[in-house]
Amino acid sequence: MARSFLQVASTEEVAPPLRVVQIEGLVILKIIKHCKEFSPALVTGQLLGLDVGSVLEVTNCFPFPIRDEDEEVEADGANYQLEMMRCLREVNVDNNTVGWYQSTLLGSFQTVELIETFMNYQENIKRCVCIIYDPSKSNQGVLALKALKLSDAFMDLYRNNNFTGEKLREKNLSWVDIFEEIPIKVSNSALVSAFMTELEADTPVTQCDFDRLQLSTNPFMERNVEFLIECMDDLSVEQQKFQFYYRNLSRQQSQQQAWLQKRRAENMARKAAGEELLPEEDPSNQIFKPIPEPSRLDSFLITNQTANYCNLINGVAGQSFSKLYLMKALHES
Repeated sequence: MARSFLQVASTEEVAPPLRVVQIEGLVILKIIKHCKEFSPALVTGQLLGLDVGSVLEVTNCFPFPIRDEDEEVEADGANYQLEMMRCLREVNVDNNTVGWYQSTLLGSFQTVELIETFMNYQENIKRCVCIIYDPSKSNQGVLALKALKLSDAFMDLYRNNNFTGEKLREKNLSWVDIFEEIPIKVSNSALVSAFMTELEADTPVTQCDFDRLQLSTNPFMERNVEFLIECMDDLSVEQQKFQFYYRNLSRQQSQQQAWLQKRRAENMARKAAGEELLPEEDPSNQIFKPIPEPSRLDSFLITNQTANYCNLINGVAGQSFSKLYLMKALHES
């Protein structure tokens, strides 16, 4: 049965959910090179590619220049992006923006600035991702690369700027539902794969393999524990804000009950005297003005960041124990 044009258009508008981020190997090498050259400074860049069904293909990227604070960063950055994309279009290279990449230090990327950048991209691009690369963790012999996107439920709340407890319970949203990690698939052309196969036979052991055998993890663990302590201090400050809010709310409710009992007693006296009753609410009174509830966004982000540090410490500790047991067995043999 033939479908009408409206039916076809309505089905095409519903895009399948994003399942995989497919990145070319050359793009990953560009990201690693840019982040390591300026480490420990944080850098960022643009991702270019195609959105094909449930797969987001990243075929190219270019870095953003590092500007001084006294320069007009936003205007210069926008002009730089447009000029770069125009040059790529002239040489017939994919110039469709699909997101951006940025470096991080020990997984410290879950901030309000990252969410704001996501929302700015979402105004023009329905599906975009952020590639996070951690050079400090990669020094431990692990490719610390992940693709993130904001969940749809969180974006709805952020647009309304309503992170009260009631709305969070209504949406069934917790701190783990802010970001969604998308699996990354590395794609190479047949020629690149053949070339890598030839190189593998000549160099069976690389520097990365030696890095995995390093027994010293004290600097990495120390920095992670320091950041974890800072997160716990920030979380304590957020909890104090909520405790102050609930104390004020309880005090206001007590004042409202006392005022209401006094007004009801006064109305009973007026009713006995045959006078007109007074209203039981007075909007002009300060005790009836609602106290604004503090946003839970900061506490959610801090909790998410704390969990990230705990996972990093847990992973490094587990690998360290395995290395120590291996070295012990080698010494005994």
